[in-house]
Amino acid sequence: MEKDRKVFNDPIHGNIELHPLCVKIVDTPQFQRLRFIKQLGGAYFVYPGAAHNRFEHSIGVCHLAGRLVRALRDQKSEALKDVEITPVDELCVEVAGLCHDLGHGPFSHLFDKTIIPALRTDKKWAHENGSVDMFRYMLKANDGLLEKEFEKEGMTSTDLTFIEELIAGHDETSPNKWKYKGRTEKKGFLYEIVSNKRNGIDVDKWDYFARDCHMLGIGNNFNHDRCIAFSRVIDVNGERQICFRNKEAANLYDMFHTRYLLHNRAYQHKTNNIIEYMISEALVLANDFITYPGQNGKQRKMSEAIDDMEAYSLLNDSVIYKILESTDPRLEKSKQILLRVLRRDLYKFVGEERFAHKMFKDEFDIKDDMKNVTSITEDDNTIIDLVNLNYGKKDMNPIDFVNFYSKGEPDKAEPRHKEDVSLLLPKDFAEQLVRVYCKDPKFYTNVKKRFDTWSKNTKKSTKKQKTSK
Repeated sequence: MEKDRKVFNDPIHGNIELHPLCVKIVDTPQFQRLRFIKQLGGAYFVYPGAAHNRFEHSIGVCHLAGRLVRALRDQKSEALKDVEITPVDELCVEVAGLCHDLGHGPFSHLFDKTIIPALRTDKKWAHENGSVDMFRYMLKANDGLLEKEFEKEGMTSTDLTFIEELIAGHDETSPNKWKYKGRTEKKGFLYEIVSNKRNGIDVDKWDYFARDCHMLGIGNNFNHDRCIAFSRVIDVNGERQICFRNKEAANLYDMFHTRYLLHNRAYQHKTNNIIEYMISEALVLANDFITYPGQNGKQRKMSEAIDDMEAYSLLNDSVIYKILESTDPRLEKSKQILLRVLRRDLYKFVGEERFAHKMFKDEFDIKDDMKNVTSITEDDNTIIDLVNLNYGKKDMNPIDFVNFYSKGEPDKAEPRHKEDVSLLLPKDFAEQLVRVYCKDPKFYTNVKKRFDTWSKNTKKSTKKQKTSK
């Protein structure tokens, strides 16, 4: 154990040793808030084991980020001959891993993917934006003590910028135009550790795959320890990238298959989705009637809190209990929806059909196609849920964006074709599910008949199109 590091006993990674600065971050109200935000949102209403929170996940990501950056340093690859991974680099990566989810709102992705888009059409916002804002606020709050701790560790404004860029995620869309200020292009591979937009292989996923599978009781064949052991920085066409040993290709396919299974069986579970729809519906209706004190004592609605981190730091899953215990008649409709969730009186599942990727562009496209199904209900009683399932790169194979090295040539990396790994791997890497739910049971029978007819006709039409090609 390194000097002054504190040990956290974690059910996934065992004993986790955190740097003293990371411990100081953990011991702030802004980080402790993550104890009260469920990692899997509404899935706890479906899977009794899904009780874990963003708090323990963030500590796990910090741990894995430190392990990976040190493994890359110790490999001493040819590409790092003129680059030193410094202790400050390591600490920045660990802090970014720890703070990457500070911006999550109530019920995690439900907040930034459903609630905020419904309430703030004026603003494109994701939890990563909130994480950067909360990180900045955290440094200034707490009487400025945390800011002083960063200074004691020799952290400069450039290092803080680097941490924020790591949290926001590396963007590979402009590989020839280096746009980051925290580190030079020589250290560009560090941006792939916490959030990797190039191919989706990062420590954030490694932790939540292992943690979610464990808590949900779903098998996980992917081994992140092997990925760490066989990771290496290699110069690929003038760009330093994190690459993996060629024999790890099958393990990485297991990783993305695990991602698909988690989405299919848990994150996008039919009951989970309708519960989250109902919670979202309740919170959107309640937005104007629940406020949190922000800067200068100004009261902020949920939708306004994303612009005021003092107010946002008070926002967590407990918002549903604010509604449930309220006697305000303006919250009655929201309360009744939440009570239906607690009584398991859910909007009724009508049916599901599976289609190829891009069969439907979006919800508006599918609603237009299903007018005959929805027209018999009143007041939007029919809910259509379009679910996209994939390996993380839409219909593309994410492994096509990974470079591999061999034992004989450890400093030369290139892509590995799917057929060279196995002939039994997927042909397609994405699909769509169309689900229909009915709010009012009196409409269920008619909606079910029409959905079954639509499904049969659409499938038949799709087969004809394939045959004619």
